[in-house]
Amino acid sequence: MFNDIGPLELVTLVILAVLVFGPDKLPKVIQDVTRTIRKIRDFSDSAKQDIREELGPEFKDFEFEDLNPKTFIRKQLDNDDLGLKEIRSGFDLKKEMAEVTDAVQGRDPESSVSSASASGGRLDMTKKPEKAAADDRPPFDADAT
Repeated sequence: MFNDIGPLELVTLVILAVLVFGPDKLPKVIQDVTRTIRKIRDFSDSAKQDIREELGPEFKDFEFEDLNPKTFIRKQLDNDDLGLKEIRSGFDLKKEMAEVTDAVQGRDPESSVSSASASGGRLDMTKKPEKAAADDRPPFDADAT
């Protein structure tokens, strides 16, 4: 619950609690807070149990964490019923990236695929500026200055 609180923050919270409530009332406040948290947790558990009973036996393995979209998608992608592993294995990202790079740079796609496979499958995706002549200047744009 408090995984992201560091030791310095915890000490600061304890000192603030002692200053605000005083050392004599602090144990009673801590008991009240823990009792309230326990009641909320019990209420949540009973509400989950009621929902599971109302859904019926076909939802016996239903988990409320599945309602989180991130968890739901991860669980569905791990499920092999859709055949997504075959699709992933059939998709060659290096080849696709080589084809896109060739299309952008206007090269023949066959030559770069063979050069990419000859270099161990690594593509050089860095932009290399074309060499301009020594007296070539970029065009002047009066509106840009």
